[in-house]
Amino acid sequence: MPLALLALAIGAFGIGTTEFVIMGLLPEVAADFGVSIPTAGLLVTGYALGVVIGAPLMTVLGTKVPRKRMLMLLMGLFIAGNLLSALAPAFAVMLIGRVVASLAHGAFFGIGSVVAAELVAPHKKAGAIAMMFTGLTIANVVGVPLGTFIGQSAGWRVTFAVVATLGVVGLAGIAKLVPELPRPEGVHLRHELAAFKNAQVLLAMAMTVLGFGGVFAAITYIAPMMTHIAGFADGSVTWLLVLFGLGMVGGNLIGGKFADRALMPMLYVSLGALAVVLALFTLTAHNKIAAAVTIALIGALGFATVPPLQKRVLDQAHGAPTLASAVNIGAFNLGNALSAWLGGIVIAAGFGYTSPNWVGAALAAAALVLAFVSAALERRDGTRGSVTASGTAAEQRTPVHH
Repeated sequence: MPLALLALAIGAFGIGTTEFVIMGLLPEVAADFGVSIPTAGLLVTGYALGVVIGAPLMTVLGTKVPRKRMLMLLMGLFIAGNLLSALAPAFAVMLIGRVVASLAHGAFFGIGSVVAAELVAPHKKAGAIAMMFTGLTIANVVGVPLGTFIGQSAGWRVTFAVVATLGVVGLAGIAKLVPELPRPEGVHLRHELAAFKNAQVLLAMAMTVLGFGGVFAAITYIAPMMTHIAGFADGSVTWLLVLFGLGMVGGNLIGGKFADRALMPMLYVSLGALAVVLALFTLTAHNKIAAAVTIALIGALGFATVPPLQKRVLDQAHGAPTLASAVNIGAFNLGNALSAWLGGIVIAAGFGYTSPNWVGAALAAAALVLAFVSAALERRDGTRGSVTASGTAAEQRTPVHH
């Protein structure tokens, strides 16, 4: 794998750390600014919404900019947002800093996926995408626990200053290691938008929302589930999340490896197994060892879907994949928000702390159904790339091998 992928992974590590580390620092931030915990929670919500909005917005703004330069600009935006958070004199200013940093998130992973895929041979594209996303998964194992420890020991502002420094390292790596990849000739915004007329692109994004949503239906409420149902101490939740992160790392690498060999079968297996494991979590949540194993499996199976789904979007939006790729990153965050909301509804309805697992299982099963629908439509339209509503000839598309 090219060293350029390392630079992309470092940027992904910083982005993954800043996205999730705030969850462990909410009490400190709330106390410092004199706001309630629910109000401080807007720093999480604001970031997620910024990703959903920023993914297409920043990608559209960058349609006339070479991809390497756009990645560098996005890392600059990320650095500025985290510095603003670190130095914020008031809560509103920190919220603005969080939103500014989040605007870089979706476009970085979207454009980064395209760049990663272009750096390697066709049969290694999913593996290259997975290598970049490894930075995001390792952030959950190393960056978030370490950032939380630093924030609780030296102050949360130091954590965000360190994250901004990671952004500087990522920016330098991109500038030094990523080759110049000019925007393909003849591809304009209208071509990027035309990808959304392709039913296969929309189906892949729907699978992203539902499949990864299934993961976060359970993980969002992991703390009360593990402390009230499994009987873990409050301090054990951090290590359970590390197990989840380790599962993510393994699943991401496995998903990238096998997606290059058999993309759709990889999705069938990972989504089907995810639905089963989430359903079983309603039972295993009552036993400490079984719960810990299940949490790691949820992380592995959930992130095993990421490289194949991202590659699926790139394949089906062939020729103008950048905007579709970025929007698919936003779809992950949309799935997170949707599943967290649905999980909260069933808990509030009195079904208990394990009930979000059933929600997650249903979402993952729905994603599996869409995967079968997508494959059936593709078989109907022929073995070459899917026919788009815009009337693009099938023979102009790159064959998608499964």
